[in-house]
Amino acid sequence: MSSTTFSGPVTSTAGFITGTGVNSTVTASTLTVTASAYNGQTINLSRAAGITVTLPAATGSNAVYRFEVATSVTSNSYKIQVANSTDVMNGFSSVAGTTGTVFSTLPASDTITMNGSTTGGLIGSYVQVTDLATGYYLVQGSLVGSGTPATPFSAAV
Repeated sequence: MSSTTFSGPVTSTAGFITGTGVNSTVTASTLTVTASAYNGQTINLSRAAGITVTLPAATGSNAVYRFEVATSVTSNSYKIQVANSTDVMNGFSSVAGTTGTVFSTLPASDTITMNGSTTGGLIGSYVQVTDLATGYYLVQGSLVGSGTPATPFSAAV
């Protein structure tokens, strides 16, 4: 696929494609996300011992990051967190366990934790995070867990 650079107004009648169109598989214990490397990607979380993901500071770039659980977490947790103490997450996620429950973020939510049971983290769980505005991420997810569902959202940063 080629790349073209324009210097001036550009009009598209069918929209623009952003992001890299590439999927990534993460097996390290931490991942620091950057828009230039991960915008538009599906990031497969593939470490049974958990991964801590740190998002870039929210600037309103409309960058989209989709996280999918490819390996169920069995110890520690999968955590997706903001970069600083001023960014927050707004949105919701369903958590399926012995029942299904939808949880919304609270005003100070800045971290999503999937513990492999009550807050999701089993294969098939996913979270999509969009850099909506300065200081704000939009979150949508569907998490697969076990037991009585609990909120995956907290203020931990």
